[in-house]
Amino acid sequence: MPKTSSEPLAHDQPLPPSKRATLHGPAMGTRWSVTLDADTTVDMEALRQQLAAAVEQVDEQMSPWKPDSDLVRLNRAPPGEWVDLPPEMLEVLSCALDIQHRSAGAFDPCVGQLVDAWGFGPVRDAPDGQAIRAARQSMPVAAQECLELDMPTRRVRKHAPVQLDLCGVAKGYAVDRMVHVLQQHRVPHALASLDGELRAVGRQASGAPCAVAVERPETGRRAVHGVIELEDLAVATSGDYRRYLEVGDVRITHTMDARRCAPVHNAVASVTVLAGSCMQADAWATALLVGGPGEGLATAQRLKMDVLFLLRGADGLTAIGLGRFGEPAEGSALS
Repeated sequence: MPKTSSEPLAHDQPLPPSKRATLHGPAMGTRWSVTLDADTTVDMEALRQQLAAAVEQVDEQMSPWKPDSDLVRLNRAPPGEWVDLPPEMLEVLSCALDIQHRSAGAFDPCVGQLVDAWGFGPVRDAPDGQAIRAARQSMPVAAQECLELDMPTRRVRKHAPVQLDLCGVAKGYAVDRMVHVLQQHRVPHALASLDGELRAVGRQASGAPCAVAVERPETGRRAVHGVIELEDLAVATSGDYRRYLEVGDVRITHTMDARRCAPVHNAVASVTVLAGSCMQADAWATALLVGGPGEGLATAQRLKMDVLFLLRGADGLTAIGLGRFGEPAEGSALS
């Protein structure tokens, strides 16, 4: 497929004409989107096809809903059996185990059975008491103790009958794969997004950074809490207000706390994280949401992360920002 030239422009050569375009399509139960400024030699249809293929590849490998996915194949494998996996999935598993370790288990990829038992997976659409008890009894001590990665030979084996779930990191990784495609096409200015996970490539062609809204965590409507500016940076948000079940008067969020063997239940309405990759931002947003206003905030402080916590209280929402969120630049809308 045609790509733009990789030859640098001579100093006396004028910049090629550029155009703004928005490419998008369905994927992973939602939609992907890329807004870009690129020179007019870029084949937009070829680019759109490759972006769609990049997201679809992640879904085909890591979806718990696709019976032929590599994730489902790994989940079906008995403990002790080596399973060959594609390099993309090994990269995601390696990241997941690293953040599981650094977050003291707040992020855990081995929550698949819990997710299903509480009605958020492909097995059932409501909590099942018997399945919840079974999941609690079978939860491993730590993902790193039951999952072994052999990166040189691209294979993995389980040491316990665990069910993995990569929904807390796969969408962020899909955004990174889209950015990789954009870089291959030498697109200098773009904003890639998938279901609230975003990553900027450079700035806009005008020289302005990419403006991204931070959503106010309110059920049933879209509202803006503030705006951040991105340049070669990714952002992801995890919260309790978009995907949940209501059982009587109780709201059950889809994010699982593996250490409690139960859905997250704390004062955090949402966590927004900035990072160099969207995979890292996505996984850390989940980890800090699980960690809550105590442990999660302490972890973010210890690792000097750029994080915005929005906490629910009797008087409404309270914002706690660290790093770039702690001191908004003059004129920004973050509040």
